Amino acid sequence: MPVYLMRFSYTPETWARLIQNPEDRRDAARAYIEQVGGSLHGFWYGFGEYDGYAIFEAPDNVSMSGAVLAIAGGGALASVETTVLNDCGTDARGPREEQEHWLSQARGMTRGLGRVAARATGL
Repeated sequence: MPVYLMRFSYTPETWARLIQNPEDRRDAARAYIEQVGGSLHGFWYGFGEYDGYAIFEAPDNVSMSGAVLAIAGGGALASVETTVLNDCGTDARGPREEQEHWLSQARGMTRGLGRVAARATGL
């Protein structure tokens, strides 16, 4: 299953609630991702641009998008970003072959987008 990194920041109101009533937010994150057949691999608070980081595993991008939208829709987050983490060694290909595989996938997508754009503009 694909692995995802979620970076998030809480609203000031959320921080105020957590200071008054501390709770383990991993349970909430775990509940959302398990609803789509995924799992939580880690949950950390940090210093800097983001307040926290989570590593999730989900069946696919659509499932992960649903979980992130549900989390973000709760109103506790000021910002959220999610990145799919592509493992260069997920199959028998070596690093060079894996890179070529991803590049060929990207080329195919851009060719497809060019055809869609051409049809949309009548070219």
